[in-house]
This record gives sequence, C-alpha cells and structure tokens, in this order.
Amino acid sequence: MPEWDDDLENSVMTESEQEVTKPPLYKVLLHNDDYTTMDFVIFILQSVFHHTPENAYRIMWNVHRQGIGIAGVYTYEVAESKISKVESFAREYEFPLLCTMEED
Repeated sequence: MPEWDDDLENSVMTESEQEVTKPPLYKVLLHNDDYTTMDFVIFILQSVFHHTPENAYRIMWNVHRQGIGIAGVYTYEVAESKISKVESFAREYEFPLLCTMEED
C-alpha cells in the first residue's frame, strides 16, 4: 500500500489567473433595394431580430433613407445564424433583401 504524503495535505492550491477576452462583435446589416417592401423589412426586424415595432420602424427608415441599417450586433456565430434566417425568409417571400455583417 502506498504511503500517505503529509506535504500534499498541507499545501495550498492557487488559481492561475487567465485573462479572458471577449469575442469580437459583428454588426448585422440590412441593405436597401428597389423590390423589398418596407412591411417585409419591419417583419424581419421583429421576427428575426426581436425589435419592438417602434425600433423596427426606425431601423426600416434608416435602411430606406440611407441605404443600409443596423439590425443588431452579435457574436460571429449568432450573426451568421440571423443572416441565414433573413435569407431563408427572403427566399420564401421572394424578396431580394440583402443581409450582411461587418466587424463592429
């Protein structure tokens, strides 16, 4: 039978400090086009990005007037998922809505 080591029993374990970095964030952008309706953009902003009707309307006007609007800021994986959902809805409703992301 192995002998018990008293030194291990009395020793103190220390935690090593590791610096945790936050993942980079990405802006999900909606782009204006001549065919996608304003109502559909509001629908996307409410259903995919969970904006209130007031915020969805404000962002839709940014898309319409400035040509681009920020739908949200997310980690890379979440941004990819949101873009995929937007593309899926756009295909289903036959709109050419473009949704992209760029690093924040």
